[in-house]
Amino acid sequence: MNAMTMPDTETATRTPFFSVRDIHAYYGESYIVQGVSFEINEGDIVALLGRNGAGKTSTLRTLARATDPELKGGEIWLGDTAIHKLKDFQASNAGIQFVQEDRRIIPGLTVEENLQLAQIAEPKGWSLEKIYDHFPRLAERRKQEGVTLSGGEQQMLAVARALARDIKLLLLDEPYEGLAPVIVQEIEKIVRQIKDLGITTIIVEQNAVAALELANRALILDMGQIVYDGTAASVLENAELRNEYLAL
Repeated sequence: MNAMTMPDTETATRTPFFSVRDIHAYYGESYIVQGVSFEINEGDIVALLGRNGAGKTSTLRTLARATDPELKGGEIWLGDTAIHKLKDFQASNAGIQFVQEDRRIIPGLTVEENLQLAQIAEPKGWSLEKIYDHFPRLAERRKQEGVTLSGGEQQMLAVARALARDIKLLLLDEPYEGLAPVIVQEIEKIVRQIKDLGITTIIVEQNAVAALELANRALILDMGQIVYDGTAASVLENAELRNEYLAL
């Protein structure tokens, strides 16, 4: 009698790295995020795509536990941590770092002071030395006021500041917005570095092709709901899907 093959209990019960379960979020009475659910694996680079007004930034803000939109249902889990029960600073302390479209560089502080401020509270992430190794341009400008940097350099600083915190999941909102093509190439290099380092990332970007070429996963939103969850390569290969939901 052959021995039965027993299931791998550890694999069967393993907690997903990041899990979003039926979240609903509102700006006042406006119902913006309408029952979004997905799971991602550690190390994934996920392109969160959709037309203008589809709810992409609102979804990111909900995941980061920003004060708006208001989460009114559903769950957000980073491993065993119930992110949906936390405030934004608590979510950051748990490892979710959010780089917003406007970058939020603090006026009056140098590049280095912006980075040091990010490391005041525990837990800390990358050291200044490691940051400067990966971002030599920031090392060159460490004594320059952060808000006087070029748009691309400010985006570098915003990403570096996220890495200065304990980071498990990076949320990037429109990292290429308003940047010249040559600067976009530099930011792409940074995102590729992040990918090579295995940092799990969700990126919202109007330049859908650029985001898809960086990502291994794609989520497409339409009217606040997920209408596609699959590989980035499949979206690049599916002209009908791109035309219907991305106008590409």
